[in-house]
This record gives sequence, C-alpha cells and structure tokens, in this order.
Amino acid sequence: MADSTSIQRVQYEDGIHPVKSKNGSANYANALEEHALSEKNSSANLEERAVKLANADLNRRNKQTYTGWMLLWLSYQSTGVIYGDIGTSPLYVYSSTFTSQPSYEDLVGALSIIIWTLTLMVSVKYMFIVLAADDDGEGGTFALYSLLARYAHIVRRDPNISGTVKMERHLTNDLNPVNKGVRDWIEKSATARVVLKVLGVVGVSMVMSDGVLTPAQSVLGAIQGLRVAQPAISTSTIVGVSCAILVLLFAIQPFGTTKIASSFAPIVIIWLLFNFCSGIYNLAMFDHSVLKAFNPYFAGAFLMRNKEEGWRALGGLLLAFTGCEALFADLGAFSKRAIQLSWLVFAFPCLLVAYIGQAAYISQDATGEAYTNPFFNTVPPGSFYFSLVIAVLAAIVASQAMITGSFQLLAQIMRMSYFPHIKTVHTSKLFHGQIYMPLANWLLMIGTVIVTAVYNNTTSLGNAYGVCVIFVTFITTLLVSLVALIIWRLNFLLIAFFFLAFACLDGVYLSSALTKIPTGAWLTIVLSAILSSIFVLWRFGKENQWAAEAEDRFQPSHLLTSNTDGEVKLTEAFGGGKVSTVGGVGIFLDKVGDMVPIVFTQFVRKFSARPEIIVFFHMRPLSTPSIPESERYVVQRTTIPNCYRMTVRHGYADDIVTPDLGRMVIEQLVLFITRDHESEGSASSKDHSPEVQRELDVVTAAERRQIVYVMGKEQMRIRATRNWARRVVLWCFLWMRENSRAKMADMDVPFDQLVEVGFVKEI
Repeated sequence: MADSTSIQRVQYEDGIHPVKSKNGSANYANALEEHALSEKNSSANLEERAVKLANADLNRRNKQTYTGWMLLWLSYQSTGVIYGDIGTSPLYVYSSTFTSQPSYEDLVGALSIIIWTLTLMVSVKYMFIVLAADDDGEGGTFALYSLLARYAHIVRRDPNISGTVKMERHLTNDLNPVNKGVRDWIEKSATARVVLKVLGVVGVSMVMSDGVLTPAQSVLGAIQGLRVAQPAISTSTIVGVSCAILVLLFAIQPFGTTKIASSFAPIVIIWLLFNFCSGIYNLAMFDHSVLKAFNPYFAGAFLMRNKEEGWRALGGLLLAFTGCEALFADLGAFSKRAIQLSWLVFAFPCLLVAYIGQAAYISQDATGEAYTNPFFNTVPPGSFYFSLVIAVLAAIVASQAMITGSFQLLAQIMRMSYFPHIKTVHTSKLFHGQIYMPLANWLLMIGTVIVTAVYNNTTSLGNAYGVCVIFVTFITTLLVSLVALIIWRLNFLLIAFFFLAFACLDGVYLSSALTKIPTGAWLTIVLSAILSSIFVLWRFGKENQWAAEAEDRFQPSHLLTSNTDGEVKLTEAFGGGKVSTVGGVGIFLDKVGDMVPIVFTQFVRKFSARPEIIVFFHMRPLSTPSIPESERYVVQRTTIPNCYRMTVRHGYADDIVTPDLGRMVIEQLVLFITRDHESEGSASSKDHSPEVQRELDVVTAAERRQIVYVMGKEQMRIRATRNWARRVVLWCFLWMRENSRAKMADMDVPFDQLVEVGFVKEI
C-alpha cells in the first residue's frame, strides 16, 4: 500500500493536481470540486480528462506478462541470448580449475561444488529471488537501486520525468519496527545514500566491463578451438579471424533482439542438447559413481582437504556460473517467467549432465590429459568434427547476452540521468523492452576488437575474467536484501538468513577471484572505475543543472498578468513592463511539461513581447509502441490569455515532430476550443457561440500570419568558487554536455520556422 501522505503531483496549470483517496488512487472528483473552474461544463470535462490521463501516465506499468505460445516463443528467444555465456562454460571450467590430473576425490569434490553452486546461486538465488526484484520489468543492479528509490526517499528526481515516475512508499504503520528503522536510516544518512548510489553504479559498470571482455574471450576461445583439428594455425590468423567475426557480430545488432535471438537459439539449443547427450554417454560408459557428488559433503571435504589450494580453485569453478549477472540484466528484453522456464526446464538439466559426464570420463582417463580440454576430449567417438563446429558457433553467440544486457543497463542509467542521452531504437513493437543503441554498439565493438588484438589469447584474458561477475552477484545480494526489507516487508530474521547464506557464498568466491587482480583482472577493475566515474560525474552535473533551472520554474500567474482591458503586463517581480503582442502562433518546446517553460520566460523578458497565440508544447514518451489518436493529445488553458498547454503522449513508434507539426497543433487547438471531439466533420462547419467563434477567429488569423517554433539554447557556466575539485568536475560535465546528443536532435522541426532563445545559467 502506498503512503497516503506522499502526494503524487502532476501539474499542468495553476491549482490542478490530483488528491489521494484512502486506497491511494487519485480522487479526480474531489480534485475538480476543490478547483474553482471558470470554464463551461464541457471545459470542466476536458480538464477532468487531462488530470485522469496525467495520473494514468503516473500509474502506468511497463512490465509485460505473457502466457501460452507467446511465453514459449519468448523462452525460445531467451535461450538464444542468455545462455550462450553460461552455456559455454563446459568448454573450460575443469581446465581452469586443475593444473594437473585431479584425484578421484578432488574431481568429485569439484563436481559437487559446481552442482551446488549452479543450484544455489543460479536456480535458487537468481531464478526465484533476484528475478522477482524487478523494477517494472527491468533487471540489473541499477534496476534494484531504482526500485529502492521508488519506495524510499534516497534520490533526487529528474524534474523532466517526475510526472511519469510514481513514489510507492509504504505507510509507516505497515512496516515492522526493524524494517522501518532500516528505511529511516538509509533516508536520513547521507553516507548510506551515497553507498547505495555507488553500489548501483558500480554494478552497472562491472557488467558493462565484462561486456567488453566477454565477446573477446568467447570468440577468441572459439577460433583457438580450431587448433584441436589444425595445430599449425598461427596466432595472427586466429586474432584476425576473431576480430572479423566480432565486427560481424556487432554489425548485425541493428536487426534487433527478436531476430538475433531467434537465429541464435537453434545454435544454443543444439549445443546444450549435444552436451546433454555427451554427458549421458560418458555417464553410462565410464564412471556413474560420480553421481554421489550431489551430496554436498564432498564439496566441503574438497575445501577442507585442499585448504588454500582448494580456495584458489574456486577462481576457476566460478566460471561455471559466469553469465548469471547478464541473465538478470537481460530481464527487460524477455520476462521472468520466460527466463525461469528456459533455465529450469532446459538449460539447467543440460549443464548439470554435461559437467557430470565430463567428470565421469576424466575419472577413468588413463592418459591424464582429458582435464586440459574437458569438452573435446570427452565427446562420443565419431562426433569430434560436429562438436568442433557447434562449439565454435556456440562460443561466437555466447557474447550476445552481454551485448543485449549492456543496452538494457544503459537505458536504465539514462532514464535516471546518470548518462547523456544517446539514440535508442526500439526493435520490436511486440516486446517493448527490446532495444538497440547504435553508439553503444560501435563503442563496444571497438573495445572488444582492441582487447582481442592486445591480449591475443584466452589464457591472459581468462585471468581478467570472472572478478566482475562475482562482484556484481555480491552487490545484488546486498540490494535484494534491502528490497526484501523495505518493499517486500519480510521478517528481518528470514532476510538475515538469506543474506548470510548467499553473502558467504559470494564472499568465498570473491575472495578467491581477487587473487586474479595482479595477473589481469585489474583491466576490468580499471574499466569499471572509469565508467563509474563518468556516471557519477554526469549525475552530479545534472543535479546542479536542475537546481539552477528551478529558479525559473513557476506558475504562469507569477510571470504575466492582465487587466480588464486585456492588456498583458509582466508582474512586479519582473519589472511590471507592458508586453506587446506579435502576430502569429508561437510553439514553445517545453521539456518539463509543468509550470512555465524556461524558454518562454526568457523570450518574454528579453523582447517584452508575446505571440498572438501561445502553445507550450511538451512531449511525454511512454514505454509502449503507440498511443491511440483519441488519447494522444491533452490540451489545457493557462491563466495567460490565448495561451494553451499541449501535452503529446506518444509511444516509441509514433512519429510526432514532423514538418506538419504546426498544422497538427492548430487542428488540436480547434478541436479543443470547439469542444467537438466526437464530430467526424470539420469543426468550422458547425454553429458556435460568439465567444467560441471569436477564439477560433483569433487562432485562424494567427495561423495565417506565421507559425514559429521557439526552442531554448541553454549555456552554462561555473560559479566562481575556491573549490577547485568542484570546478574540475563541473567543467568535465559541461564538456560532456556540449559534445553529447541533445534530446531535440531527434526532432524534425522546420528549420526556417525555428527561433532559438539563448540564456545563461550558473551552476
């Protein structure tokens, strides 16, 4: 239940905002009764509709659910994307764990650790607990942070999107004392809020660092696998072919997740089924006694017997579940049920049998070399060349999980203003969360090609691999524990048990993985630090920008006033000067959609003039392909004469800003003025009251004169201060801002009708 004391305010004009009812929903009737409307009853109905649509946007849920054949199709797609990474681990887990032929006891112990790690870490923790902690269908560590921010006051909201983000803070009386105490602590403690922000940002940065490393590791490993059949292949040939495949892999990303996943899924399915069949064959033909590894006693005995060496071996065994962090990040592209279905019914059993079958073969291997290449050395007789082809193909597509996950995570941090706006393409009208980012795609490609060329072999890359994975799983455990306390409101003792169990499991693997830092893992740590710095720097700059812009956010009545003769003047706060009227329609592009647009304030103060007809034009993007025409436009009056606020609610497939934008705006104004939304004919063909006709005549005359689009050109400069560190950070922010893509870049505004009003803000 949402806290009734936290008002969800979506403001369009003076005094109009929803009021909370007992059940937490907006009570539109009471809101309208309390507002002294001066318009006719028909106008009151339009105002009620505007408030309802605004609150519908506030309460909109983007999470999609699927059943039946659609769920099976999505599960099929998720197999092609998510399990390429974790599914190719049988290629190298045993060879990364042992440096010599293992004893039978050590082999069974290692197998027991693999079985129980996949069961506890992936099946229990991720499938049944972590995937449930989604933020409106989105996954990843930053989604956990965003989810916490909706139930606790731990972050400052972007005013540009505050109208579509709903706080859902639980009532104080609905929380247990311990749960309430934890929430109060993180809300009041500046240190706690900073730590949570850092955890969310670092988690994203580490997954994206692995996004650079994983394609290089998987593709390079696949091409190196050809040496099994042709040992004479040179390193330069391997590197060249790997780089070419990587370029091709990133070049097909514009086709979209659905097409790529549907194409890759047969490869991953055949790969996993082949591993399953090989495991069954080896188990039947060699040593079925390794099945006793299902007893966790052997996992503990392995660690106790080998002590430090057993602990170090965990650094290789953790490769069995690399990819689980990408699994959570890819949640937005698929769905919880689709991922659960594909893992529990298909991928999990195949991987378990694969590892068990490899152990069965290695335990009976007389040469003592099978562990060095556990997959190719254990395939059934006569299937070597088939296994080589399918392994190469599976390893190539293994990196798709990280590529897709990187797009999902970037979209989340952009939404929370931790990264500049870059072009985002929705690749499916059916699955709303499937996206493609051209700039991010090409930067990832450049990074992976460089890493491939520099490292040129999987041994050196392997030393850098895995550390970020276990860091992210540990961060996920921390954040999910807070979600369980504050949002799910579970008993503290139950959460403490969950936290201690999984934190210990994460901690043991993490401590072992940290030993890789001197030998190569420093690369991903450095990449993560750089990305985290960029994210935090951008957010710091945006918060300073919002503070500077807040000075010019006020109601229309605070800027302009009019007397009984209709003469418009600036209010005394702005000098009280007369404001002349310029013929034509002025469409002021408003990025906030609330109060008076900054560009209009600057226009009026600089020129002491206003257009004959004023339209505050705001675009409200919604996470859906399209909005019906009847619900797309919300038009309202303001207290300024002949001034209207138009909010365009649009989906990602709707084309709104076109060269015909002015004509569309006038049509919507005419429909609004005539209160004739149901008429199929022309509004001008009907008889209207003198008051309505006069207003229509003014709009028509202004349209004939000219239509101009007025945009703000905001320049920022840093306030004089002795804090040099702050100046450096803000200078970096301003440099990034000047060189990043503006949101208006997506708009096709007629250039010869465009007016830019420049103004300066100090931060």
